Amino acid sequence: MKILLIASAVLFIALWVNTSRAADLPKLGQIAPDFALIDQAGKVQKLADYRGKWVVLYFYPKDDTPHCTTEACQFRDDIFQIRALGAEVLGVSVDDTDSHAAFAKKHSLSFPLLADKGGEVAARYGSISNFIVIKFAKRNTFIINPQGQIAKIYESVDTKNHAQIVVRALTELIAK
Repeated sequence: MKILLIASAVLFIALWVNTSRAADLPKLGQIAPDFALIDQAGKVQKLADYRGKWVVLYFYPKDDTPHCTTEACQFRDDIFQIRALGAEVLGVSVDDTDSHAAFAKKHSLSFPLLADKGGEVAARYGSISNFIVIKFAKRNTFIINPQGQIAKIYESVDTKNHAQIVVRALTELIAK
């Protein structure tokens, strides 16, 4: 019985860990994988449309959950600083557009939340977690420069101060 429990636990962990690893993350300097996703307003957002601007592309697990709300509201609160640096914020999760619309409305989020329902874009960024048939985006952030290259990568961020860390990084990257 004990062996069966251990085997079950190992299988559970193996399935849970069936996620993209650091090796799957795009590399610094690489052209960011392009995408076309629908935002909370039903508008198609293409990464290519942001060429010439800095982009903060952040992946998050689930709309209206505690840490995701903290992170989104920090980006909301710092959006003027971010935009003053010539950057735009794009949030991505596997939630649908209706969920994004409710989340954005509830928390007055003024930046696009993109619906990656199948998780294909998150997978291309090494930012997907699979648990049998349930998928979640990992909490990763990519800063993409105006030429479309990945300039900075944050894995498994701390939501408490992430937006300000991104503002500082943008300031430093732009100054180079």
